[in-house]
Parts: sequence; structure tokens; C-alpha cells
Amino acid sequence: MSEEETNTAPAAEASAAAPAPAEAASGAPAQAARNNRKTRRGTVVKKSGDKSIVVLVERRYQHPVYGKQLVDAKKYHAHDEKNEAAPGDFVVIQETRPLSKLKRWRLVKILRSAAAAEKKAEEAAEAVIAAEEAAAEGK
Repeated sequence: MSEEETNTAPAAEASAAAPAPAEAASGAPAQAARNNRKTRRGTVVKKSGDKSIVVLVERRYQHPVYGKQLVDAKKYHAHDEKNEAAPGDFVVIQETRPLSKLKRWRLVKILRSAAAAEKKAEEAAEAVIAAEEAAAEGK
């Protein structure tokens, strides 16, 4: 092999290897690694300041020796960008970079709104009252 062939061969290998990191930086593999973050489901127990909530997450597990069901609860401070969560809402939070002294989680979505659940309960109570009144008139 001549000296030119020897010098061009490593350069060709290097140029072929160069697109791989570029694909990783802008492609799906890097994005998949970034979105592989912990998520938790819990109930909003407090609206603490602007764009902040406290979420109570309960974890149920079986005692390793006695077999009894145990409940472990932990509170997480989360960032609520749109101020849409209210106490009583059942939400999903996701791990993120540190946003403040305590906030390391952010609100992903609200699964069940406390206001909607309360409204359904009121409608059900009204239906029961109406049924009782109709039964009383029929007697």
C-alpha cells in the first residue's frame, strides 16, 4: 500500500463513524434515553405558592416476613406550569432537573379532577333525593 492509501483509509473510517454521534444527538436513541424518567401517581394535597403543588404518593407492598399489606406514603414537591392542579386532584408527576430547593418533579397530567368528582357526587345525591321523593308521592 502506498502512503496516500494508508492516510485515506483511516479518514474514510472516521467520516463513516462521524454521523453516528450526530444521529444520537438529534435522533430517537438519545430522545428515548432522555424520556426514560421516573413517574409517580398521587393526590395533590396542597397548592404551595405559584406554580407549585405537593403530591402525596402512596406505595402499597407486602411485608417480606409477615405478609401483611403495608402502605408507605411520601410527599413530592412538583412544578405545575399552568397552575391547573387543585387539592384533591389525582395526578401524574415526572422526575426532572432540580427546579428549586425542594422541587425535582413536574406535573405531567391530571387523571381525575376533584371538582369533576365532586360534581358527579352531587348529581348522584340529587338523583337519589328525587327517587325518594317520587317513591314517597307514590305511597
